[in-house]
Amino acid sequence: MFTRRGVVGGALAGGLMRSPLAAALRTDRHAPGFDITLPAGGVAPIFVDPSDLPGVRRAAADLAADIGRVTGTDARLLTDPQSLADRVILIGSLGNSPAIDRLVTAGKLSVHDIAGKWETFVVQTIADPMPGVGEALVIVGSDKRGTIYGVYEVSRMIGVSPWYWWADVPVARQSRLRITSGRYVQEPPAVKYRGIFLNDEAPCLSGWTTEKFGGMNSKFYGRLFELLLRLRANYLWPAMWNNAFAVDDPANARLAEDYGIVMGTSHHEPMMRAHKEWTDNRQHYGNGEWNYATNRPAVQKFFAEGIERNAHNEVIVTIGMRGDGDVALESTGSLQSDVKLLEEIITDQRRIITEGMGRPAERVPQVWVLFTEVYKYYDAGLKLPDDVTLMFADDNVGNLRRLPLPSERGRPGGFGIYFHMDMHGGPFSYQWINANPLPKIWEQMNLANQYGANEIWIANVGDLKPLELPIEFFLAMAWRPSDVGKDKIAGWTRDWAERQFGSEHAAEIAFLAARYAKYNAWRKPEQLKPETYSLENYREAERVCDAWSALERRADAVNAALRPDQQDAFYQLVLYPVRACSNLTQMYVAAARNARFAIQARASTRAEADEVRRRFRRDHELRDQYNHTMAGGKWNHMMDQTHIGYFDWYPPQADVMPAVADLDLETATGFGVAVDGDARSWPNYYLPPALPVLDSISARPTYLEVFPRGAQPVAVTVTANRPWVVIREGNAFSASSRDRRYWIDIDWSRAPIGRADATVTVQGDEKIDVKLTAIRATPLQTKAARGAFGGLDGAFSIPATAYARASTVRGTRWEQIPDYGRVAGAMSPFPVDAASFTDPTASPCLEYDIFLPGAGKYDVALVTGPTLEVIPGRKLSVAVGLGDGVPVVKAVFTPEDSEAQDFLGSAHAANSANNARTMHFPVNADRAGRHVLKVAMIDPTLVLQTIIVSSGVHRPSFFGPPA
Repeated sequence: MFTRRGVVGGALAGGLMRSPLAAALRTDRHAPGFDITLPAGGVAPIFVDPSDLPGVRRAAADLAADIGRVTGTDARLLTDPQSLADRVILIGSLGNSPAIDRLVTAGKLSVHDIAGKWETFVVQTIADPMPGVGEALVIVGSDKRGTIYGVYEVSRMIGVSPWYWWADVPVARQSRLRITSGRYVQEPPAVKYRGIFLNDEAPCLSGWTTEKFGGMNSKFYGRLFELLLRLRANYLWPAMWNNAFAVDDPANARLAEDYGIVMGTSHHEPMMRAHKEWTDNRQHYGNGEWNYATNRPAVQKFFAEGIERNAHNEVIVTIGMRGDGDVALESTGSLQSDVKLLEEIITDQRRIITEGMGRPAERVPQVWVLFTEVYKYYDAGLKLPDDVTLMFADDNVGNLRRLPLPSERGRPGGFGIYFHMDMHGGPFSYQWINANPLPKIWEQMNLANQYGANEIWIANVGDLKPLELPIEFFLAMAWRPSDVGKDKIAGWTRDWAERQFGSEHAAEIAFLAARYAKYNAWRKPEQLKPETYSLENYREAERVCDAWSALERRADAVNAALRPDQQDAFYQLVLYPVRACSNLTQMYVAAARNARFAIQARASTRAEADEVRRRFRRDHELRDQYNHTMAGGKWNHMMDQTHIGYFDWYPPQADVMPAVADLDLETATGFGVAVDGDARSWPNYYLPPALPVLDSISARPTYLEVFPRGAQPVAVTVTANRPWVVIREGNAFSASSRDRRYWIDIDWSRAPIGRADATVTVQGDEKIDVKLTAIRATPLQTKAARGAFGGLDGAFSIPATAYARASTVRGTRWEQIPDYGRVAGAMSPFPVDAASFTDPTASPCLEYDIFLPGAGKYDVALVTGPTLEVIPGRKLSVAVGLGDGVPVVKAVFTPEDSEAQDFLGSAHAANSANNARTMHFPVNADRAGRHVLKVAMIDPTLVLQTIIVSSGVHRPSFFGPPA
């Protein structure tokens, strides 16, 4: 094996899948090895046997061009062994390259560790491999794709990103390239078939391909196939909304076979046929009904044509049948009769496969996709041949619905996962921008891998762009999960950024890419509403806007520091989503302020309406820069997707600006006051205003805002009647500088111990008195609360990772998943396939030190991930207890709650939109003071994000109280 020596800087070393081959690349002459760039000038030629497979020859040509991208000189591609030079790059696949096979026979090349394996390769330097050649860099694969992946590993290693064309990533020039002498072996991938599904492709992908290529033809698919192979994918479900892969361009299928891409069809398109082929030609098939019960011979004929057309292609045949147009199968009257019909369909399909392929059906890869309602047929006992891969689908929002039971594992066809990064359908559509944080993808797909669903992974990626980062992560995880463990995700992301942009800004770019996806996953951009984040409570909307603004400033700073040739790539991969999503969020919050300020009769209502209009225009300016300016308009139409103003689950026909209000300011005068935690304003509200209670343990300030109600500015004074009240003026959370905020804090060293009241007075043309209550802890309370979460009034939250103690039982423990969900890190039981516990007092436990202000009942809310019942019968339970009290055990999927919590249930819709589920546990405190709150594992796969403790009604907000 190669040794890790002299890791080079810049894009060359950028985390090349952590392979020893990356460390073998040198840009100096200090270590002996194979020179791609020759000392006398030029580059080493590439030899590929003319009898080798077309995909291998084509990949060799790509490597020749990639060497040119790096060095400025393309490598010559040789096919005549008599014309070889002293140094040559030798490429070939076992059994298809006579030159490679002769090296094996002569004992100069050992292939014992790759022969007969799936998609493996060796990269090795060999001295005197054949007459006239002093040294060769040999790239040999166990099969066609093994060789192709080996070729692209070298391309990646020398600094050519898989996204060099698809995201305009520039290639850093190098004058010297040397591979340290040695041998590198790539083992087979963890997941056998790894791919993507182009879906929901109108208007973006369809508009772009029409303009760029004249449609979704072989010119387009050739570009796509190359990208997939560079990403080590091997499987594709092609675009299907208004497309038919095999007939739109007859060269498509032949090209896939030449490239080495395994073709399939989507979850509702059986037997290698696009549904468009049926809808466009149904009059030629019997009565035209897509109904096996009423039009069986015609549907069989349709199936047979698809199989015969692919008799000599490498495919995975989707079997089974759904209704006409991605809907449920038309029922025959009962679930059992539907199951019987489906079994007949699958039996007939396998007979057609055997006849059309000329070999037994069990030798042809097949998949049955359990999408939406199809699960019920499997659960009802449908008998499926063991050689067919059973593919479980997620809930359309990236939460797995089912995993293999121990009793199900071991079937030859294995299990797969259909995963969504894009959706047009229930529970809601999200098609515009990347909202797929990598820790969430890792958490769910790690479950799939650990539970044995690793025969096929396919991700619905919509238009492909702008999901570049999650696509590459998903495929990297499918290739070798150990490269992207939960504690390596941040490092993997940094390495990804370095591959695209070099080392100087890699850490910052990785942060930006990870953070914008995280923020988008709080609530998908399409699901944002003016009321999503609370204006009144916990400064929530303000803090969200501040977070986005800070991210945007950091992205702008990186953009200004990059080279001009890097800025197109940065715009599409990072800057556009940061700017556009920041702008979108702040537009909705401005609309919320506009509505709230209208109720409060603020003159700034009009300024907020103008801010909404400005940001609505800004959204389209950013879109137009992506479509028309970036990369000279290369990606026109890729940002045509509407995303503002959803009325239902489907996208609006055109972006709809949020409604805004205006006020008649002609005769309005005076000022108004609004207080923290209240939507109302004064004067003229009949109840007096009161600020939230402050306490010395929480030690948070509060505020009130003063604003003009007419066109003229106002002058006021804000004072307090107690010397321990501290007031300072600042900017209000408003588009108008005439709205002012007055922060109210307490000098706790001067405040009296216990509860004390004060009055804050706003004096102008009128006087408004605002009540303030402060509670200063006693010395004993202060001591008891030290190092604990809690306070003397109000709800408080605890980050799941802030536990004081944790226990391990039978090798099972809670571990952190960094950067998951809403928080800096979440906690989940590991190993993820551990057995459940029945006794919460003897299970892995997290302990949190908390301080409670009094005895009585408290509500403990666990904010978890929206995990579904992935193992039937396992209810997803967890326990919560206080001190030595009896823990309260609750399950998500109880008989009374299961329907609402499960796929497309009423609770599931909210959980998936919030990317979180909240479980409530009642606990009793026997006294005031310090306590130990315990969270005990019952079932694995639960992910704990935040704990919220309260004694009364929660102040409504998206996130709850801050920690």
